[in-house]
Amino acid sequence: MSDHRDTGGSFTARLLGAVGQLPAGEWDALTDGANPFVSHAFLTAMERSRSVGGRSGWTPVPIVIDGPDGTLAAALPAYLKDHSQGEYVFDHAWADAWHRAGGSYYPKLQIAVPFTPATGPRLLTPHPELALPLLRAAETLCRENGLSSAHATFIEPGQVPLFEAAGWLMREDIQFHWENRGYASFEDFLGALSSRKRKDLRKERAKAQEGVEIRVLTGDAIEEAHWDAFWDFYQDTGARKWGRPYLTRAAFSLLGETMADKILMVLAFEGGEPIAGALNFIGEQALYGRYWGARVDKPFLHFELCYYQAIDAAIALGLSRVEAGAQGGHKLARGYEPVRTVSAHYIVHEGLRAAIADYLEQERAGIAQDQLALGGRTPFRKD
Repeated sequence: MSDHRDTGGSFTARLLGAVGQLPAGEWDALTDGANPFVSHAFLTAMERSRSVGGRSGWTPVPIVIDGPDGTLAAALPAYLKDHSQGEYVFDHAWADAWHRAGGSYYPKLQIAVPFTPATGPRLLTPHPELALPLLRAAETLCRENGLSSAHATFIEPGQVPLFEAAGWLMREDIQFHWENRGYASFEDFLGALSSRKRKDLRKERAKAQEGVEIRVLTGDAIEEAHWDAFWDFYQDTGARKWGRPYLTRAAFSLLGETMADKILMVLAFEGGEPIAGALNFIGEQALYGRYWGARVDKPFLHFELCYYQAIDAAIALGLSRVEAGAQGGHKLARGYEPVRTVSAHYIVHEGLRAAIADYLEQERAGIAQDQLALGGRTPFRKD
């Protein structure tokens, strides 16, 4: 598929074999730099570390459009998938239904950042008129190569209308994000909570911090020994959640080499030895919590490193929110509120498309009810 070309009107879409085939400056010029995960550094770290490609089931196939001067004008971060793992928008039931009907759901096209349930741009271009040609190129790729479908996940709100206008099916879900309402400190944030919840959070933080030293590291302060410790934490969590970790050890070193200023690592030490850690990425407007792990089971340490330290950091950095990853209703009691996330889906077969459209209509109604109910359970004062 690497030589695929789709010409229409005044543009030509090309299919490449890796983001790394493109100059970093040209790729990054397609974004506003606000989201670290669509950067050339992050996506090529996934490629160079073999976290994607090979036998991972994530084969890079970025779709690009060149401008009249031959430089990059638009791109989709896209992957050929032969499974539905590492996406956090679950379509296993769709795959099972289509296989039972005699169809072949895999391979499919995934427009996403691998293993990263964080909202961000999926249509990378400063030229709005190229958004539709990008999506039409993805559709053509599916039809001409026997792919069942294309899926764009965790689309930033401003780009959702572009997928809707292209006629893709829209799907909604819920994450829990912390919103910075101009807080000057963590205590200032606690002042917005009900009295009982305020006391609960203070107790949790005090219990988590007993006997441990917490260090917040970024930039050159993150050393290879810190990555070694974090790799141990990550392996433990990955083995329990997914069967095997998605990222390789090399991925962390590459991220540290190429974008350490966008990384915030929180480590807990006991007796001078690291016992737990959380990894965050710093965006222009948000702090993105990604990975966590621990060698010991200490009460509330997870909440302290992943949620409370993230709030502290977001306030200090002047960021508007913390996105703490997928799932986790326990975040609600810690001041993280339910927020809608959106994905878009192009289904080639008309019959499968109609069935999924019916399913999504019913699912959206349930998601809306869930978000309303969860919103009423936040720990904030009700006055």
